[in-house]
Amino acid sequence: MALSALKTQRRIRSVAPAPVGDPTVALIRSARRWDITPNEALLHAPTIAPSDIAARFAHDLGTAPLGKPSLAPDATLAAPLPFSRAQALGVCPWQRIGGQVVILAADPSRVETALPALQAAFGAVRVAMVESRSLDAAQAALYRTAHKHNAESATAAEFSCRSLRLSALLPLAASFFFAAAVLAPIPLFALLSALAVLSLLPLSFLKLRALLLLIRPQEPAAHGAEVLPARLPVISLLVPLYSERRIAAHLIHRLQQLDYPRPLTDICLLLEEGDTTTQHALAAANLPRWMRVITVPPGQIQTKPRALNHGLTFARGQIIGIYDAEDAPAPDQLQKIARAFAAAPAQVACLQGVLDFYNSDQNWLSRCFTLEYAVWFRAVLPTLSKIGWVLPLGGTTLFFRRSVLEEIGGWDAHNVTEDADLGLRLARFGYQTALVPTVTYEESNCRPWPWVRQRSRWLKGYAMTYATHMRAPVGLWRSLGTWRFIGVQVLFLGTLLQFTLAPLLWSFWLLALGLPHPLSSLLPDSAVIALAALFILSEVISIALAMVAASRTRHASLLIWAPTLHLYFPLAALAMYKGLWEMIARPFYWDKTSHGHSAARPAATPRHAPQQPRHPV
Repeated sequence: MALSALKTQRRIRSVAPAPVGDPTVALIRSARRWDITPNEALLHAPTIAPSDIAARFAHDLGTAPLGKPSLAPDATLAAPLPFSRAQALGVCPWQRIGGQVVILAADPSRVETALPALQAAFGAVRVAMVESRSLDAAQAALYRTAHKHNAESATAAEFSCRSLRLSALLPLAASFFFAAAVLAPIPLFALLSALAVLSLLPLSFLKLRALLLLIRPQEPAAHGAEVLPARLPVISLLVPLYSERRIAAHLIHRLQQLDYPRPLTDICLLLEEGDTTTQHALAAANLPRWMRVITVPPGQIQTKPRALNHGLTFARGQIIGIYDAEDAPAPDQLQKIARAFAAAPAQVACLQGVLDFYNSDQNWLSRCFTLEYAVWFRAVLPTLSKIGWVLPLGGTTLFFRRSVLEEIGGWDAHNVTEDADLGLRLARFGYQTALVPTVTYEESNCRPWPWVRQRSRWLKGYAMTYATHMRAPVGLWRSLGTWRFIGVQVLFLGTLLQFTLAPLLWSFWLLALGLPHPLSSLLPDSAVIALAALFILSEVISIALAMVAASRTRHASLLIWAPTLHLYFPLAALAMYKGLWEMIARPFYWDKTSHGHSAARPAATPRHAPQQPRHPV
């Protein structure tokens, strides 16, 4: 019942004439060194229609092709064959007809292996060949309820913020704060000011460490040809989309620039079921065979991590990558990822690429945002990796070993900063994240209120991540060790304190101006001088770090804007207060960032993206 590679090569000519040099033959031959079967390679043959492939496969099984099934799958057939098993076998039970259960399949080479399990579950079965997209649609319909549950609860409750009880705790804390402000305002002001200063110190030392690392002479890069692994993996790219009327066509064009064998490239465009805007935009596009739309059914929440969990169940790849709607990755990015995972030890479960902006010169806000990203991805993350602290991940240009993602429970569907949480959870399970020198360009959010909304979601997620993992601090300390536990306090708690208490630090400028300050009578002159020195030194380090980091990118012209970051970060304080309010009122609300507002567009090949010879297939 299974087709051999030789058989497939011979019979392909009966479906469509194969001229000399036909890429179909090259596809089948290449499958030997790819981690797929010859039939899986054939499913991506550019010269053969999917319906003709299904007809050929049906002929070899001695049956007739079903075409596009008109009936929905029988819901009673889901229980005997759970989705994980159906997906592993490459089948979907469809209908009971004439005392037999009709099983849908797209690849006949997997049917023979699947038959014993299918007969054990259903008794007499009959296989019907369909196109791969029809198989996906049938599986999505039959296992819809299971998918909805898994997408929202894949992460264990002890690691998920869905089990946080903030609705009572936060109002109680707010009541205590206001009572203290009325009864003992000066002691409260002094205590909070001390917390702000104490949280500033380690973050300033971290920036100084990053600056020293950045200005250190770089070791020359190793020369020599980079070799792809002998057996190339399938890479699935999950791209969550929502209300992306402006960006959809550009996204498809950018993804088509990726230089990786098409049968090994599995791009899953994740659309919410009610998102007619993006559905219409994609319907107008002619999606290639290696791109597919996966519809996310509605549930109790609607978040990016929930969509990612749903997409993971349908992904084909052993490596799972994440892109955002506005991303423009370097064409050779997937080749670099395949090489990096092949060379990395098994405990490296995640690779993080570099993010940059293609509209950095649009306005002042985009310039500052670009400087901030240069500092984070070119300086801070390498420093965290160097000193062995947990890496809070960026939300895109991330690549994971699929087996590890499934082991740790995927993404926390309720966490609105799912990337930072996932980085911490990977570390708790004993896995590592490595940085890869590949750049993805995206659109900077350069409008003030949308910027505040986006940053409020990030900071709210930081707070929820910290609260979730610090519910059991001893357990967190044991799983991370003392050094990385300290790092979590500096990165998460320190960042939250800095933005929450920023106005208290700003108030000390009153002392520099000779104006009255609530703590004037409590601070000796030596303390005032020490605070002034700390604040000035912190600003100098931040500005110098931004300038040096920008000089390592194509944004050297932005150096003159680095001093204005002092006026940029107060926006994050406003975002912090918005995020804290939403933790009480709307803890799982995903404040969507709208894309496609920039006039700038990345080139087909982003600048500074190293070029590789295009793959022959």
